[in-house]
This record gives sequence, structure tokens and C-alpha cells, in this order.
Amino acid sequence: MVLGVVHLAPLPGTPFHRPGSFPQLLDDAVEYAAALAAGGADGCLVQSADRVYSPGEQTDPARVAAMGLIVRAVVAAVPSHFLVGAQLMRNAVRASLAVAKVAGGSFVRATAMVGATMSTHGLVQPDPLAVAEYRQKIDAWDVGVVADIDSMHFQWLGGAPLGDVARAAQLVAVDAVCLGHRDEAVTLDKIEQVRRAAPDLPVLLAGHTNHGNAARLLARADGAFVSTCLNCDGWAGKADVERVRAYMDVVRSSCP
Repeated sequence: MVLGVVHLAPLPGTPFHRPGSFPQLLDDAVEYAAALAAGGADGCLVQSADRVYSPGEQTDPARVAAMGLIVRAVVAAVPSHFLVGAQLMRNAVRASLAVAKVAGGSFVRATAMVGATMSTHGLVQPDPLAVAEYRQKIDAWDVGVVADIDSMHFQWLGGAPLGDVARAAQLVAVDAVCLGHRDEAVTLDKIEQVRRAAPDLPVLLAGHTNHGNAARLLARADGAFVSTCLNCDGWAGKADVERVRAYMDVVRSSCP
């Protein structure tokens, strides 16, 4: 499962939002997702990419409304089988769940669902009970939750065996976990640690894949969040249909 990442420019309600830019921002997100779908990707994650974040759940209502409009527009523009996820800020999991549920999204991504991790903007401390209660409140158990457990975004504060972190995440009802490291061998070892500890828990790669290593990595993982290598001009560029198609060809070559 290949999920491209749609990075959004700062949204309304955030300090670096450019007034009047929202219509273009929405159109760019739809264009990016459509290119992913045309290239054969399985879905996308619509992710806010502000310059500064609250490490907690707090988020401006305008940001949530804007994300809901964008996710709904993306869902309307892609085939019904194409998965669309939402991630607001670092860890606004309940707001992301609300957006996905109301706008027709399939899943959300959480920086942290268990433990805690330090970020450049402060300590990220999840509240899995509040998330579970909110999923119940809005009947969002059909919206999947993918949680980082060892990645550029999450490192268990104080250290813990990765298998224990995976099991802890599974206990709070995450549907999949994601992990990744720049070193391919390290990533493969982390995948195996999770497989041994939680054999039924899907493992997605949290970045660091490209056309050169995707076949090897995705032969062992269940999917990946993919961004830069699919773009014309790096991390913030537009998705290139041919690059997406070539990546998918590599991935399919790794499947039995």
C-alpha cells in the first residue's frame, strides 16, 4: 500500500497563513492527490505542514474547517478505492478523526498514541483514552488510526524496546504502526522486531523510501508513506505522474 503525502501550506487560523491563498491551496492539494491516483498509488495522507505547531491537541477552528474542506475536495476528486487520510499538526488526533469522519476520509495518522516524544516545539504527550472515547462518540471506528512508533517524528522518550512500543500501540486500538530510518538495514531490523512482537499488526514505512530501495523495503513492510521521490521539485514540489507510476512498478515487482 503506497500512500503519497500531500503537504499543505499553512492553513487559515495559523500564524504563517498567507491571506487569500486558501482557494489555491485547496486546488493544489486536489491536483497532487489526482496525480497520485493517476500514477497508481493506493491513497494519500493530507497533512498540515505549518512552520510552528502546538505539541498537543489544541488547534484553531479555522484550521479544522479548512482541512475538512480540503479532504472532502480530495475525496470527491479521486476514485472510490483511493484511500484519503488526514493529519492535523503534530498530534491533533481527535480533530483529525473528526475531519476524516465527516469529510469521507479513510484514516488518520498520529505522531504519538502511546508514550511520549520530544519535538522541536515541545513534549508531545498522547492521550489514548481521550482518542478512544472520541472515536466512540462520533462513531469513527471505521476510520483507521496509523501511529508512529519509531521514526523521524517519534522516539519513545527514555527509550523502550520497539516490540513493547508496538504492543502498547496495539492495545489502544491503533490499526497500523509506522516506522523508518535512513539506514535501510536498520529499517528492516525494526520491521522484524515489530513482526515478532505483534505479528498481526500492519507496519507502514514512515518515509526514507525511494525508487532504488522500495522493492526491498516493501517486500517486508505492508506499505509506506511516500513524498519527496514522487515530486518534481523535492519535498514541496508537485507530484509527477510518471515518477509515481515508476515507483508503483518497482513496488509491484516486490510482490510475489
